[in-house]
Amino acid sequence: MRVIVHGGAGGEPDEPEPRQAVLDEAAETGADAATPLDAVEAAIHVLESSERFNAGVGGAVQSDGVVRTDAGVMTSDREAGAAASMAGVEHAVSAARVVMEETPHVFVAGEHAVELAADFGVETDVDLLTETTRTRFEDADPPSGSPSDHLAWLEERFGGHDTVGAVAYDGDEFAAATSTGGRFFALAGRVGDVPQIGSGFYCAPAGGASATGAGEDIAKVTLSRRAVRHLERGMDAQAAADLAIEEFGELTGSSAGVIVLDERGAGSAFNSDGMQTSVAESDD
Repeated sequence: MRVIVHGGAGGEPDEPEPRQAVLDEAAETGADAATPLDAVEAAIHVLESSERFNAGVGGAVQSDGVVRTDAGVMTSDREAGAAASMAGVEHAVSAARVVMEETPHVFVAGEHAVELAADFGVETDVDLLTETTRTRFEDADPPSGSPSDHLAWLEERFGGHDTVGAVAYDGDEFAAATSTGGRFFALAGRVGDVPQIGSGFYCAPAGGASATGAGEDIAKVTLSRRAVRHLERGMDAQAAADLAIEEFGELTGSSAGVIVLDERGAGSAFNSDGMQTSVAESDD
């Protein structure tokens, strides 16, 4: 099993070494899994449980003070599932897997996604706020009133775009997944690129990709699908990642990152100040 993970594209992290250690643990955990789907879920669980990343515990806070998680997962036979706007769900990637495996749908959102996840054993009602995120929100003079009032408040505050993601390959099949708490101070209920097939994640017989960055722009250019399309044209993983990010920058002027995996190896590229990744491989 070969696994590549990322911890989000954005600014240079304050404590890169501890973050890298968690990423390494995530990749190694995934590499020990039985299937690529198990691998990306297990790897992302590690990252969703770490306060150092914007997913699960410690995720970004929306304008009403709530952390809502999103995730998507896909396999190389183009089975897919996504779940979004879930309050109290630490392991959003597992909720996305429930949608893929237990329903005829590809996307479920909001309180109904939370209820579905709980019905299939995913823990809900988790306090996703940390001391750091709670203080950051309280210090920003939180808004009240209507969505219009919230929009006026977030105009100068909305930002930040870390997510976490993983792609795995076992010699036969690929799987890709991405999970996030969204962007800090987004309008309550905002959903970005992460749970959108082809944007935050994509997988096909040629390989898989997971994206991170400016979510609205990633969704507009379907960054992950773009990277996998380059694999389908015969590029290797690194070349596909490089070209996808080059095209993204030219089209949007925004920052993003992408990890890519094909049968030959792993690749990653970003045009932000930083993006940490880790790769692990097992012989099993």
